[in-house]
Amino acid sequence: MAKSPEEEHPVKAFGWAARDPSGHLSPFNFSRRATGEEDVRFKVLFCGVCHSDIHIIKNEWGSSQYPIVPGHEIVGEVTEVGSKVKKIKVGDKVGVGGIAEACGSCENCSNDLENYCPKSIYSHIGIYHDGTRIYGGYSDSMVVHEHYVVRFPDGIPLDVVGPLLCAGITVYSPLKYFGLGEPNKHVGIVGLGGLGHLAVKFAKALGSRVTVISTSPKKKDEALENLGADSFLVSHDQDQMEAVKGTMDGIIDTVSAAHPILPLIDLLKPHGKLVMVGGPEKPLELPVFPLIMGRKQVAGSGGGGMKEMQEMVDFAAKHNITADIEVISMDYVNTALDRLAKGDVRYRFVIDIGNTLATTKP
Repeated sequence: MAKSPEEEHPVKAFGWAARDPSGHLSPFNFSRRATGEEDVRFKVLFCGVCHSDIHIIKNEWGSSQYPIVPGHEIVGEVTEVGSKVKKIKVGDKVGVGGIAEACGSCENCSNDLENYCPKSIYSHIGIYHDGTRIYGGYSDSMVVHEHYVVRFPDGIPLDVVGPLLCAGITVYSPLKYFGLGEPNKHVGIVGLGGLGHLAVKFAKALGSRVTVISTSPKKKDEALENLGADSFLVSHDQDQMEAVKGTMDGIIDTVSAAHPILPLIDLLKPHGKLVMVGGPEKPLELPVFPLIMGRKQVAGSGGGGMKEMQEMVDFAAKHNITADIEVISMDYVNTALDRLAKGDVRYRFVIDIGNTLATTKP
C-alpha cells in the first residue's frame, strides 16, 4: 500500500498544493527526504510565481499528477549540508530553479546542459527515482543535491532575485547561445511580462539594441523610460511593423498564449533568429516560405544548465539586474494566480514564504 505524502520521508514539511485540475491551492502536509551526503537543505524564504505554474496546476500540458506543490524559483537560507558537500555551507543564501537532478553522464550533462538531459528531474513536479513524488517551492523547506544549488552573492536581496532562476535564465541563455546579447546586435523582445522585462534588462546589459514588441501601447513608457529599451512597437500596428521589417538580428518571443509569428519573422534580417521561450498550450502556425527566402530560423530554448545558471546570477549581481516584483502572502496565492492569468502583474509575483506560510497551517 502506498504511503501518504506525510509518511514517504522522515522530515516533515508544509506547503500549499493543488489536488485537481481546478488548480486551487490550499494547505498541505507532506515530507522531504533526509539530508544525504551530497545534499543541501534550506529554509525557503521566497518563491516566485511563474506562468508555467498555472499550466501545471491546471494540467494544461496534459502531464500533471496530483497533489502538486508548485514553485521553481526557490530561494532561502541553508540550514544543513551533507558530509560531502563542498561548495555550500550553513547560512549561505541559495536558490533552486527548475532542475533538481539529472543523470550526470549523458552528452548534455557532460556539456553543462543538465536542463536538456532526457532523465532530468524537475524541482516542482514529477517522480523521484525512488518512486516518491516531487514537491516544489510553495513550501517551508527544500532538499537537493548540491550540484543543483545556485549560490547568491552576499548582500543581494533575495525577494528580487528568485525570478532569475526561471525567468532570468530562460532569456539569458538564448541571448548568449544565439549570439544576440552583443554590441551592434538589434534584438526584439516580444511580450513585456515576467520574462520580457528581464530579457530587456539582460539584453541591454549585454550591449544589444533592444526593441520591445507588445500588443499594448500602454506599455511604451514603461519599456522606454523604466526598463531602458531603445524602441517600442505595437504588434498590431501595421505601419509600425512595416517600417522595421528586416532590421532585427534576432527576436526573443516570451509570450505564452497563441499568437501569429509571421509578422515577427518578417522583422528579421536574413539569417535572423526567432527564439521561442514561452509555452503556448496550443500549437502555433509556422509559415515556411519566409524562412526559406531569408535563411531565417525559428528555434526554442528552455532554461540553462547549472554552470550557466550560476554565471547568469553572478552577471545579474554585477550589473544590478533584478526582477520587478509584487511581494504577496501565502494566503493570497490563488488571487495572484488569477491575476497572473489575466496579465495583471508588474512583473512577477513573489511569495513571502518565510514570513507568511506558517500562519496558514490549519
